[in-house]
Amino acid sequence: MDALETRELRYFVAVAEELHFGRAAERLGMSQPPLSRAMQQLERRLGVRLLERDRRGVSLTGAGEVLLHEGRAALEATSAAARRTRRAGGADRPGGPRNRLVLAVKAAAAHELLRKLLAAYAAEPDAAEIEVLPSGMCEQAELLRDGRADVALMHAPFNSLTGFDSEELMSEEQIAILPAGHPLATRAALSLADISDIPGLPLARWPRHGTYPPGPGPEIHDQTQLAQLIALGRTVAVLPDSARSWLWAEHAAVPLTDAPLVVTHIAWPAHSRSVALAGLIRTATRL
Repeated sequence: MDALETRELRYFVAVAEELHFGRAAERLGMSQPPLSRAMQQLERRLGVRLLERDRRGVSLTGAGEVLLHEGRAALEATSAAARRTRRAGGADRPGGPRNRLVLAVKAAAAHELLRKLLAAYAAEPDAAEIEVLPSGMCEQAELLRDGRADVALMHAPFNSLTGFDSEELMSEEQIAILPAGHPLATRAALSLADISDIPGLPLARWPRHGTYPPGPGPEIHDQTQLAQLIALGRTVAVLPDSARSWLWAEHAAVPLTDAPLVVTHIAWPAHSRSVALAGLIRTATRL
């Protein structure tokens, strides 16, 4: 029998992450003996050993590593389905509208496009309510996968579109954002080489997959922090041209001649069957 129950997966993932039956049982709010029996029954049903047990503790077999990876993904998908279902039925907002979509966006990115999209969609008959969820630099994919968002504006090459359906909406050049008083701020254009090693003005560092690349530049957590550090003459950043919409008087934007184009996509989970989402995507592609 190949089918797995959500309960079994929750039990196994807890044991696999804790590598200790006692701690896993405490985390699950149950006693240890039934948890041990459940794992033994799971191994018998699958016909493979998932856990190695000895006096030193618990470890995962190769098959156990696979089930841990797949089990986490399955549990995340189940939780995401529950969140989206509750949102579609209005259960997450008592008394609120029944049709609602959560749109994840990178803070201040593609601002004009977002403004036009929201206005155009609101004019559609039977339009759902759109909740805009500002996110960090590369959080949109995670928000889509775990069900906190239904749809997202994502930006290649910075965001991975793997596992999502998407439509391309716009492309734009990139700019260097420098302190307004810096000598390079008066140039008509710059290259990536020009800004890669400016004395005293290192490039800002963005998180990639939860970690920051090495370098002397500051680790950037949000737009406000970045804006302040540029204004103070502590860093320089490379951003899409649409970032001009939030620049301060203390900033200068200079076009980059050799930076790759940034392509904005509207992206959504490949399995989505939401009628409201389909309407939003139609509106976006018309724009």
